[in-house]
Amino acid sequence: MKIKVGVIFGGETVEHEVSIITAVQAMEHINQEKYDIIPIYISKDRYWYTGKMLMDIDVYRNFDDLKRYATKCVMVKKNGEFFLQKTTGLFRKDITTLDVVFPIVHGNNVEDGTLQGYIETVGIPYVGSRVLGSALGQDKVVMKQVFAAANIPIVDYTWFYDTEYLDGSDEILEKIKKIGYPVVVKPATLGSSVGITYVKDEKGIRDAIDEAIKYDIKIVVEKAVDNLLEVNCSVLGNYNYQQTSVIEEVISSSEILSYKDKYIGGSKAKGSGSKGMASASRVIPARIDSKTEEEVKEISKQAFRALNLSGVCRIDFLIDKKAGKVYINEPNTNPGSLSFYLWEPAGKKYEDLLDEMITLAVKDYKNRAKKTYSFKTNILANFKGGLKGGLKGAKKFK
Repeated sequence: MKIKVGVIFGGETVEHEVSIITAVQAMEHINQEKYDIIPIYISKDRYWYTGKMLMDIDVYRNFDDLKRYATKCVMVKKNGEFFLQKTTGLFRKDITTLDVVFPIVHGNNVEDGTLQGYIETVGIPYVGSRVLGSALGQDKVVMKQVFAAANIPIVDYTWFYDTEYLDGSDEILEKIKKIGYPVVVKPATLGSSVGITYVKDEKGIRDAIDEAIKYDIKIVVEKAVDNLLEVNCSVLGNYNYQQTSVIEEVISSSEILSYKDKYIGGSKAKGSGSKGMASASRVIPARIDSKTEEEVKEISKQAFRALNLSGVCRIDFLIDKKAGKVYINEPNTNPGSLSFYLWEPAGKKYEDLLDEMITLAVKDYKNRAKKTYSFKTNILANFKGGLKGGLKGAKKFK
């Protein structure tokens, strides 16, 4: 009997389309002899849909048409099993059972632990990082604080909330000046290079901050690395073990790798044959010496463990080529291609990578099931004190 895998994607996020691309690619490569794929699409207005047509990228060109054929649904647990259930019609009819779900989502409201928390409450096994790891991986400020505590090298930075800047910018601008220009201004909880600006001097800093504030309430400003070389390394595993992929060298058309570089441009990756993040130019393996390669891989594993990550994560690095210094930039807990192109040169096919991720999720679920999370005793059965007084007090505020 096939294992039923619900692939969840979309959501109310600026990275909505990136999620669709990643998920459709993944569904094309999941072993259909072993798994029965159930697409679960979250629209931008947060409705959930299912239907086999959702595996076809072309249906998303006109979603109004798609809505007529896809089925609105919700995920539920019933009689010890997990189901997708219709939300329309007189009765909540079951659509299909689910054995495990595979969230392939990007950005706020889905990748940041929000969706993972919902899945936890339902109780179904799922692929990837859990709530804490997902949240830490999404917030560039908190992740830096964790990295600093773990002695993982990061660039100098400062951060602030939008209200702090709008109430009085002078102190914040002075902190940025002390870091030293050039700097990179980022929304703290977004990905795919949305809202990010490279700022050469004080003249451009206010516009850059205004741009970031369009997307987030929390802003981070980082010291730009001199003689920059960007490399990425993927990690597969959990808290118990971690594997690292080959390392890629990423080549951007400007000071930072933009959304256009990643998803819209037309260049092909050298040596990768990748369709994930398809437009980014890259060299695989990266043109770095063996000492730097080992340092990047070791830091990748350290970061993976420090952030409580699981499944596949791509860790991005900034290297000062002249000084020979390696800095971690950020993790991508659900990278825009699941990093399959970094595993294929090491002999791990995309189909095998997805299979390992699903297998790992089921194993972790079984291990967690052995732990104690609640007690069968009902301490309220003989509870007598305090409630009556509490009710009397509550009546005063009606």
